Amino acid sequence: TETNLSVAREARTGLDPWSVAELPPAPRPRGLGWLGAVGPGVIVLGASLGSGEFLLGPAAFVKYGLSLLWIVGVAAVLQTLLNVELMRYTMATGEPVLTGFMRTRPHPTFWAWFYSVLFFLQMGWPGWAGAAAGAVFFLFAKRLPVGGDSTRVYWIGVGLFLLCGIILTIGRRIERTLEILNWILVVAIIGGFGLLALLFVPASTWFATLVGFSGFDWKSGSWQLIPQGADFFLLGAFAAYTGGGGVINLMLSNWARDKGYGMSSIVGYIPTAIGGKKVALAHSGTTFVPNAESLKRWQGWWRIVRVDQWCIYFVGALLGMALPAMLYVTFIPAGSDIRNLGIAAALAQAIGTQQGAIFGGAIAVLGVWILFKSQLDLLEGLTRAVTDILWTGSKRIRSWKGGDVRFVYYGVLTVVSLWGIVALRLTQPIALLALSANMAGLVFIISAFHVLHINTRLLPLELRPPMWRRVALVILALFYGLFPALLIWSSIRK
Repeated sequence: TETNLSVAREARTGLDPWSVAELPPAPRPRGLGWLGAVGPGVIVLGASLGSGEFLLGPAAFVKYGLSLLWIVGVAAVLQTLLNVELMRYTMATGEPVLTGFMRTRPHPTFWAWFYSVLFFLQMGWPGWAGAAAGAVFFLFAKRLPVGGDSTRVYWIGVGLFLLCGIILTIGRRIERTLEILNWILVVAIIGGFGLLALLFVPASTWFATLVGFSGFDWKSGSWQLIPQGADFFLLGAFAAYTGGGGVINLMLSNWARDKGYGMSSIVGYIPTAIGGKKVALAHSGTTFVPNAESLKRWQGWWRIVRVDQWCIYFVGALLGMALPAMLYVTFIPAGSDIRNLGIAAALAQAIGTQQGAIFGGAIAVLGVWILFKSQLDLLEGLTRAVTDILWTGSKRIRSWKGGDVRFVYYGVLTVVSLWGIVALRLTQPIALLALSANMAGLVFIISAFHVLHINTRLLPLELRPPMWRRVALVILALFYGLFPALLIWSSIRK
């Protein structure tokens, strides 16, 4: 049967086969109950707000104009469709999607190393803490940092980065801690920027923002999908960090696993070191027989996923990019290059100079919180991904310290934290973020085809994606392949 074929396929690379159990019924939230039912989408959204929406996006909009918002719209739609497919696999098996990747040829070790390297190349650069340090400096020094302030900014960045690690030891379930903090973050940034936009952004800029989603430049009265003389390294980074960004999106399935979506409620989760208790975390997933009753329950879980992704993640990605963009282009002269040590405080200084110190201070505080929370989410994501890869791939590690996954998680966290202290010295934070974001674009291209493969080869026939969703994954890969192709083409023509 199709189910037997699926079971045989998933164990071909040497990982243990899935067990079989009954699919738990999905919650049926109403009103405020939805705040407890959703969660993974708001974590990914919160992680992205500090890089794309607050740094790389504004750098692109100030330099090239609001017509680039068409990239935001396309990226948000395609990433949401990718996210749904990531969660499809996790709901069906209880496994993070990285485990699914390890179930494909050539063998688990290859994919474990491959994705570990991609995670490190994208998320192993603590540029968010470094950028937040520039905003902290501005709050206390009342000016933007310059070259002579680099040592002070560095040590502030180190302090913020290490504080992230400390926070990840507190609570009960790490996913729940991140969920609560990101609800606060998302409400603060969208509400705060929304209020400031209503106060200070002229009607013409609001209209330019709306038409910008179609690629139309209101100032010139023409369509400008790709600006003349564009920096495709910057645009590729901007496109990748609209919404989530590469491995950040892949982490959605890990957070969905720990949230307990679908079959995930059976396999366990990663608890915290302080306040958490030892939890048995399965190294292999559990699936269900797709009969009439289980498929009805499956649709109930899809209802939760649709709200989490389209109502929280997608809407938040659009608002999170558009609102800061309007403020930046209102207060910072068009064509400016703000990619320097003080990028996180550039808007704060501009608003403070033109509208009063209280508003500049509010923006700086928002900036610190946004960037710090993004660093926290990404540090946790990198640590979680490596932990899950090690936990799945090594029997020796699963038996270490009595099979307590917390020792693995916090061991990885310690190593990553020590590396971060070194990496902060390498270059300016915005350069680290641009490198990270362009790696995210590469991850999108690879992972779109990989998730398409596992969802159409490993899952039972009844749970596989329809054809239009498969086509959407191919379009996503082509979209993110466009920017490196343009970068190479522009380099050849010079």
